Order: sequence, then C-alpha cells, then structure tokens
Amino acid sequence: MSFIDLPVLQPPPVLKPPSSLVVRYGHMRMMGEFPYDGDTRPGCGAKVVIRTKRGTELAEVVTTTCTNGGCAKSVTRDKLMEYIENSGGDDYPFSTEGRVVRIATPEDHQRQASVEAQRPDYVAACKTLIRELDLPMKLVEVELLMGGEMATFFFMSEQRVDFRGLVKHLAGRFRTRIQMHQVGARDEARLVADYETCGQHCCCKQFLKVLKPISMGAAKMQKATLDPNKISGRCGRLKCCLRYEETTYEDLKRKLPRVGSRVRTSEGVGFVEETMILTQLVKVRLDNSERMVAVANEELLERDLPQPPREQHREARPESFESQRPVPESQRPAPPPKPAQPKAPIEDAFDDVVDEQPRLRIEEDDIPQSPSTPPPSSTQNAPPPPPQNRPPGMGALGRSRRRGRGRGPGPGSPPNQR
Repeated sequence: MSFIDLPVLQPPPVLKPPSSLVVRYGHMRMMGEFPYDGDTRPGCGAKVVIRTKRGTELAEVVTTTCTNGGCAKSVTRDKLMEYIENSGGDDYPFSTEGRVVRIATPEDHQRQASVEAQRPDYVAACKTLIRELDLPMKLVEVELLMGGEMATFFFMSEQRVDFRGLVKHLAGRFRTRIQMHQVGARDEARLVADYETCGQHCCCKQFLKVLKPISMGAAKMQKATLDPNKISGRCGRLKCCLRYEETTYEDLKRKLPRVGSRVRTSEGVGFVEETMILTQLVKVRLDNSERMVAVANEELLERDLPQPPREQHREARPESFESQRPVPESQRPAPPPKPAQPKAPIEDAFDDVVDEQPRLRIEEDDIPQSPSTPPPSSTQNAPPPPPQNRPPGMGALGRSRRRGRGRGPGPGSPPNQR
C-alpha cells in the first residue's frame, strides 16, 4: 500500500460559539437565558459574569441553546420552554432581562471572595438593629453582589413588618442599596439547608423552583409512614418528593376497581375489600365461601356487577338484627286502652287534703285560764289531777282534727258542750 492510498484525516469541525446561554444565578437559584457574543464556547458548569437589573454578579452555565439541538450539551429553545411550562409555567423564576458580559476570570473570583468575606459584618449589624428597633422578624441570609450595587436581606416573620427604619440605618452604614425580602419556611430551607435524609442535596436548593403545596392524602395513597418526623423535610413541612410519584399513583389507582364494588373472578363473585396500587392486586371476599383471595387486576373477569337484591341481605341477617330495626310509626299497632280508674269519694279526697295540710282548731277546753283569775281557795293546795288514759298520739290537736272531720269526740275526751 502506498501513501497515496491512505485516507486523509479531516480536522474536526469548529463549533461556533452559542448565541445565548442558560445560566443559574443568585441565592434563590433563579434561571435566565441571556445573549452571549463571546468567541469562546463555555462548558456546562462554567462561571460567567452577567449583568441583570439587580447589578453585576456571577452565574453558572447550565446549558446552551441552539437551533437543531444536535450537540450533546445543548437543547433547543422549544424543549427549554416545554421544561419551564411543565415545571411551573408563569411561576417559574425565569428571566431574559440581562446579558452575559464575559467568562469569569481569576480576578472576578477574587473579587467575589472579598465580597463574601464582608457578609458576617452585614449579618451582625442587621441583627443588632433588629434587637434595638424591637422588630418581630428573624434574619435568615444576606446576599451580596459582586459589583456591590445591592445587598439583599432575607428574613422571616409571621406578620407585616415596618422595616423602613431598619433600611435607613443599613443604607447609611454600608452605602449601598438595601432590599428586604420576606420568605417562608421552605424558602429558608432553600437558602440555608444542605443535605436531606436521602443523602442528596435538598431538592428546593438543587433544582426545584416552584414549591407547590403537598397534602397528607399523597402520603396515605403512597402507603408511606404517617410519622411526621419521617415524612417532613428540613423546613418542617411534608417532603417535596412525595409529589414526584403522586401522578403515577393516581394513574395506577384509576385502573383498579373501587373498594366495595362487586367483581367476578375465576373462583367466584365477591366484594373488593382492598386494593394494592403498585402491585395492581385486588383482595376479594367471595360470597359463597366467605374467604379472601388476591387476584391480579388484569385477571378480573367482570367489574362493577350489580349489587344483590336487598331481600337476600335481609334473609341473611340474624333475627336479633331485624328485631332492632325501627318500625315506622304508621305500621306500629295502636296502644291498648287504659283501664278506667275508680274515682275516690269526695270525703276521702277531702280527708287526704286535710291530712296533707292540717288545720288547727282550738276548742274551749283547750284554752288555758288567764293567770289574773284567782282560783278557788279550796283548790290551792290540792294535788294535780292524775293523767288520763289517752291513746298514743292523741292530744288536743288530734281531738280538734277529729271533731273538725265530723267523726265525733275521741275516746276518753269530754263531750263538746256548746
């Protein structure tokens, strides 16, 4: 073989630098697509200097956009917009107001490091002013830009805070523009948290931009533990990862029959007692043998069978249960008539009234003689008369009561002389 027959090696094609870059910047990990007019093609993860409406700051290159998306580390703008729409739409923190100035140089990194070294002074001064002004707020983090145009203070508070005095003192001390930004518990975890129990970076800090609310129903549907300590993240709320598989669980749950419906299996007809979403198994209690069988969802012969007649259920119920069922008022038998009670005589009724409310009648024999009347001289030294034999409980009051009833004098009492 001669040298003439050898294939000529063609030099690799020179890739043109992209016209725009997708970057991530700021403590809140915002995203932006800014135009780029440099001659060097930056790789993913490279640091660039950008200029936005906030000022001059460092950013990290995420990817590049090109027309065909043929290169391995580039995406088309259509795919980028589709990703943003699926990740939150209008709520996604995406901006196009800015531009890429240059690829970051060692001097830019040193300048950024010197700016970050001033952050403890900002934090200490802000906390001191919060205590002096007695403001109901908690400082979370301070963000400083490389250009020094602005300092952003992130704080938490459960109520509206009037921080105009605080901003005035901070601006006068540091000679820069001050911005106060109120955040919640999840944004606090995005700013200061690091790793989760799974061993990965917190999703809110790494890639998750829109923090949607998560309900306890998602944890119940996924058969996750209901222990708050195990399903709560660094922010104290339910973990964001519970929402990742929620759509898949909902799709699989729609394929299963409802609990309580009647289905037909190869072993007979029965009621669905329980469903297992991931394994797509159905637990059926058969009518004939009253035993439980596990059947795959695709092996069910019929679904949503009509319920058995109510009479069959009524016959199967025990008599004790039927006897406890309330009877409609229209079907209840008429109560038997009450027997007539004999009326009491008028005298007896009067006696009862008198017995309940006795009246006192004083007779002449019961009135004691006045002490002013002198007794006869023959009876001054006479002994007292012997006590009369009276029945127990019968005194002057008893005699008066008996006479008032018209029953005559009692035994041993003198006749009434009128």
